[in-house]
Amino acid sequence: MRVLKTVEGLACWRRQTGASVGLVPTMGALHEGHLSLISRARRENDHVVVSIFVNPLQFGPDEDLDRYPRTLDEDMAQCDAAGVDLMFTPTVAALYGAGSDSAISTGAQTTVIPPPQMTNLLCGKSRPGHFEGVATVVTKLLNLIRPHRAYFGQKDAQQLAIIRRLVQDLNLPGRVVGCPIVRSQSGLALSSRNRYMNASELQQAAILYQALSAAKAKFKAGVRSRQSLMQTAIETLQTAPALKVEYLALVHPDTLDPLDSIETTGMLAIAAHLGATRLIDNILLRTRQPIIAIDGPAGAGKSTVARRIAHQLGLLYLDTGAMYRALTWFVLSQGVNPTDEVAVAELLPNCEIKLTSQGKDHDDPQPPEVWVNGASVTQAIRTPEVTAQVSTIAAQGAVREALVKQQQQYGVQGGIVADGRDIGTHVFPNAELKVFLTASVEERARRRQRDLVAQDLPMVELSELEQLIAERDRKDSTREISPLRKAEDALEIVTDDLSAEGVIEKICTLYEEIATSR
Repeated sequence: MRVLKTVEGLACWRRQTGASVGLVPTMGALHEGHLSLISRARRENDHVVVSIFVNPLQFGPDEDLDRYPRTLDEDMAQCDAAGVDLMFTPTVAALYGAGSDSAISTGAQTTVIPPPQMTNLLCGKSRPGHFEGVATVVTKLLNLIRPHRAYFGQKDAQQLAIIRRLVQDLNLPGRVVGCPIVRSQSGLALSSRNRYMNASELQQAAILYQALSAAKAKFKAGVRSRQSLMQTAIETLQTAPALKVEYLALVHPDTLDPLDSIETTGMLAIAAHLGATRLIDNILLRTRQPIIAIDGPAGAGKSTVARRIAHQLGLLYLDTGAMYRALTWFVLSQGVNPTDEVAVAELLPNCEIKLTSQGKDHDDPQPPEVWVNGASVTQAIRTPEVTAQVSTIAAQGAVREALVKQQQQYGVQGGIVADGRDIGTHVFPNAELKVFLTASVEERARRRQRDLVAQDLPMVELSELEQLIAERDRKDSTREISPLRKAEDALEIVTDDLSAEGVIEKICTLYEEIATSR
């Protein structure tokens, strides 16, 4: 593991590093929550960078900048053990420039200003200037490191929403990855500031999560109004008189707009003081229908299984392959060369693809109806011309990014089944049911050989098919864009000795259990 302290050294390292980079920005005093971000970054990138910088711009004059825990030696040991490739630990002068201490104290330092409607509520109401400081340091780190992915915890939910907006509005490099809150056994969300509390206070602090959990139980029982959910949380909080609540609010997790009731998704957020320690926590509340996300290698039967599950459960099969075909058809219809990636990228904002279910009127599962800019192209996307060019289009990074955004819109309401090599890890990381459908290389080769016979195509030896499949697995697992990986919370189903009916029955049963328990 390398440790760099200067912008110059970091820039040199980055120029020499062409592979994918994951960034975990921190202020140090690392704990299991940070390590969970590092672990995910390690799985999803070739190189992992952890920055440790106690950023003075995000501290108010009466806040804990001077006493914020600084444990650099311990942090370095943890990062080294976790497989971090590079730690970036600049001084204030190194990151913000000579004379920055004076510039920061006088307000002369250039800062990034996020939308006021996202900063003037929740934590921002009592911490003026805090999110401007966060936005500034994150902008600098993203521009300096230019990561493929940057990892942030859901505990700092307002920060996460603002950074996502920042990256979108300023076209900053990298994808923002939100990661689940890591909690202690009592339910207390892990935080570097938890070090300020004694044993008694740590025990009392768990009341925050208990209050949020009580509200979630009401939500699961069908309560949707802000007033009722908040009242439930307040009743629990009142059992801990030492806790001084700063705010309790129901907002949309992406926009931070206040909600009177939850239609699809809401976030109940809280901040409170216990002694000298300020605590924050939140919980997400979703009303959407569950999503089934099926990842896995090529040849494992994902599409067949997903289509039949959607038919059996009356859900929409999100045919991602059809979406790539639809875009390919649109590119060809505009007279654009599919290999001209710049010209293809120019078309992306003007291509709206929609899928609609054909329902359960048919005995056999039917592919969804496909529409481009309001016109049906269900049959047009199956022509030999489209088939010949779809792989060229699908391999383009700009195309994948644009279509993932369109696919994710279906996740707002839920009630979909989707398959692909990265559906559960990238497209729908919050899917209620994730399945990693796989089979041995030998079994997939046998299936492929049977398909060749059924289609009256030339026979290929099993050994050759096995080599081809193994090589494709290797490429899919190591590709920079949307690599094949199993999500940590995915159910792995090996189908070597299972019929398609058995796999479908198992997944449908799990879905019904999830749907009825919500």
